[in-house]
Amino acid sequence: MINNSQEAEKKWRSCKPRTNIFFLKTHKTASSTIMNILFRYGESHNLTFAFPTIKYHYDYPNLFSTDNVLGFSTEKEQNYNIMCHHMRFHLPEVEKIMPSDTFYFTILRNPVTLMESAFSYYKDSSSFIRTTDIETFLKNPKRHYNKWMYDSGYAKNLMTFDLGINHNGPESEKQFKLLWRAVDAVFDLVLIAEYFDESLVLLKDALCWTLDDVLSFPLNLRSDRSRHVLSAQTEEKIKSWNQLDWQLYMYFNHSFWSRVENFGRERMEKEVEELRRRRAQVSEKCLDDQVEPHQLRDKSMVPYQPFSARILGYNLKRGLRREAYRLCYRLVLPELQYSELLLTKHLKRRVHLP
Repeated sequence: MINNSQEAEKKWRSCKPRTNIFFLKTHKTASSTIMNILFRYGESHNLTFAFPTIKYHYDYPNLFSTDNVLGFSTEKEQNYNIMCHHMRFHLPEVEKIMPSDTFYFTILRNPVTLMESAFSYYKDSSSFIRTTDIETFLKNPKRHYNKWMYDSGYAKNLMTFDLGINHNGPESEKQFKLLWRAVDAVFDLVLIAEYFDESLVLLKDALCWTLDDVLSFPLNLRSDRSRHVLSAQTEEKIKSWNQLDWQLYMYFNHSFWSRVENFGRERMEKEVEELRRRRAQVSEKCLDDQVEPHQLRDKSMVPYQPFSARILGYNLKRGLRREAYRLCYRLVLPELQYSELLLTKHLKRRVHLP
């Protein structure tokens, strides 16, 4: 008798790789690593990216508009395959850009660790700049938080805000259900940052890609010096302050594991093990170490450094051959530099089009 896992695997082997992809890049959720995967796949398969008019985001934190896409015009036919830069999601406008068969996905993270990370990364935002630590902010958040400020989303329900939903909205069981349904109706897959490798396997399966296509190293990681250990009391305050995000995360964490069950637990364990084996193999081939910015040998590989956090980068092994270097370099190339590289290639291609 064939079980669900075997049927799913048989179906995957006969499917066609998806190339029209929309990724909502939520903040501080391991989304930079996902973006690197999409950059590499799109580059290697000669796919077309929808680049923002502003270098690295679609006029965030304003709601997305077609005006934010470089070169887009309703007067001429254009084909975009991948959209993945930061935006505040607005489906009606996104649908004007992306094909009707586009695969939509995003990623969520536990709001507790997300807010601790956001406080460090966005310390210069209007809500956090006058507070010494996250505990001080949470003692009386309304003293520091102004919901009308353009950057208020960094300090409250950041994922809800990125999804284009009112992050200061009412909190009730009915509202939570409306939130779940709205996200569920749009996104074909919601990944969970805490189960990153399992998420990559589900993504690979949904897109009909291979494990090598989703192979990655963690990017945009903070140094330990930038991290802050939270008390149990502070964690509960974060959940309460970010209740919309918390309810969103709890719902999709549950649905994520339902999806894993359908995929097959045993099959999942095998694929995660294989993914980690390949990552370790490529790490041994490519990497010397992961270091603080001042320790990077190639200064062009320094990741963006925010107000107070220190973002780590990678030193590649010396003496790599050309093809190996190309792979290794792109695996660890920081988000802004990779986006710049792809944009340059895109503009050159446009110049040479008939």
